[in-house]
Amino acid sequence: MSQTLQHPQQSPTISNTTTAKDPNKRLVAVLGILAVALIGLNLRAGISSASALFHDLQQVLGYGALTAALLPSIPTLCFAIAGAATSWLVRRVGVEKGIAIALATLTLGLALRVVPSTGMLVLGTVVSMCGLAVCNVAMPSFIREHYAHRTAAMTGVYTITMSLGATTSAAVSVPLALQLGSPSLGLAAWSILSVVTMLAFLPIALAAHRRPAVAPVPHASPWKLLATRQGILITAFFTIQAIAAYSIISWLPLILIDGGLDPATAGLILGLAQVVSVVTNIGLLSLAAKPGGLRRAFMLASGSYLLGAIALLVLPARAAVAPALLLGFGFGVFALVLVVISKSGSTTAEATSMSTVAQSVGYLVGTMGPFGMGMAHTLSGGWTLPLALLVAVAAIQMVLAWLLTASRPAAVGAHNGKPEE
Repeated sequence: MSQTLQHPQQSPTISNTTTAKDPNKRLVAVLGILAVALIGLNLRAGISSASALFHDLQQVLGYGALTAALLPSIPTLCFAIAGAATSWLVRRVGVEKGIAIALATLTLGLALRVVPSTGMLVLGTVVSMCGLAVCNVAMPSFIREHYAHRTAAMTGVYTITMSLGATTSAAVSVPLALQLGSPSLGLAAWSILSVVTMLAFLPIALAAHRRPAVAPVPHASPWKLLATRQGILITAFFTIQAIAAYSIISWLPLILIDGGLDPATAGLILGLAQVVSVVTNIGLLSLAAKPGGLRRAFMLASGSYLLGAIALLVLPARAAVAPALLLGFGFGVFALVLVVISKSGSTTAEATSMSTVAQSVGYLVGTMGPFGMGMAHTLSGGWTLPLALLVAVAAIQMVLAWLLTASRPAAVGAHNGKPEE
C-alpha cells in the first residue's frame, strides 16, 4: 500500500541519535508505555460498563425500545464521525496533544453520566465516545511514531490492557452500581480511571509541545486509500470485525438475561469473553510475527468467532461459558488488524490516514451491528434472528481475513522488509 502514496518522507519523530542525548528520553519512554497501558484500559471500560448496566438503567430511567437500541449504537457512530476528524486534529496539534484533548473529552463525558436522566446519559455517552474515537484512531500512530521497532509488542500492550479494562468493567459494574445505590453512579465512577490516565499522559503532551518545530510532513489524504486494494481490504475487514465485536459487547448481557441468567452473572460472562482475549492476544500476535503466521492468526481468530456465534445461537444461556470462550478468542482479530494499520504506509502521517479511513468507515457501517441487532430483537421478539444474522457476519469475516492476508505475505513483525528488533 505504501507504494501508492506519493510522500515517503520520514515522520517528525526524534531520531535515535537525538533521543539518546535527551536526558528525559528514558522517562518519556517509560511514561509512554504506562500511558499506552492506561489508555488501553479506558478504551473499552466506558462501553462494557454501560452494556452490563443497560438493563438496570432502562428500569430506573424508563426509556423506551428506540433509546434502548440507540444507546449501544452511539459508540460506533461517534467512532466514525469523530474519528474522521482525528487526522485533521493530529495535523493541527500533533498526535500527543490530540490524545490529551481526547482524554479530557472522555473524562468530561463519563462524568456527565452521573446525572440520573436519559438526556444526560445520551449526552455523556456521545461526549465520552467522541474522546474514545480520537484515541482509537490516534493510538496506532502514536505507537508507530514512538515505538516504530516495537510496533507488535506495544500494540500487544495496548490491546491486552484494553481487554483487561473491558473485562473489569463488565464484571464489576453491576456490583459497583449496587454498592453505590445507582446505575448512573456506577457508570460515572469510571471517570476516575480516565482522570488518572489524563494526568499520566500530560507529561508526554508537554514534552511534545516543547520539542523544536520540524518541517511539516505532506498530508496523505485518507480517502485516496480507498482506491487501493490494500486500503479497501483493511477498511472492509475493520468494518466487519467492528460489527461482530460491538454486537456482542453491546447485547451479550441482555441476551443472557433474557435466557434466564441474572444481570450480575451475565456481566461476568461478558467479562469472561473479554479476559480470554487478553491471553489469546499474546498468542495471536506472537504467531502473526512469524513468517507465514499472519494468515494463520487471522483465520484462527475469525474461525473461533464464527464457532462462538453459532454456539450462542444454538446453546441455552446456562451453557454460555462455551460461546464466551470462543468469542473471546475471536476478539483477537482487533489486535491483528491494528498491527496491520500501524505498519501501513512509510510515515506516521500515512499510518494515521489509514487508521482514519479504516476506523471512520468501519465504525460508521459498524453501527449497523448493535443497532441492527437491537431492532431485529424488537421486531422479531427474540434473539434467534439477530444471532443468525451475526453468524452470517462472522462467515463474511472469515472470507475477508483470507483475502486481507493474501495481500500481506510478510510477518507483522517486519517493517520495511526488516524483521522487528
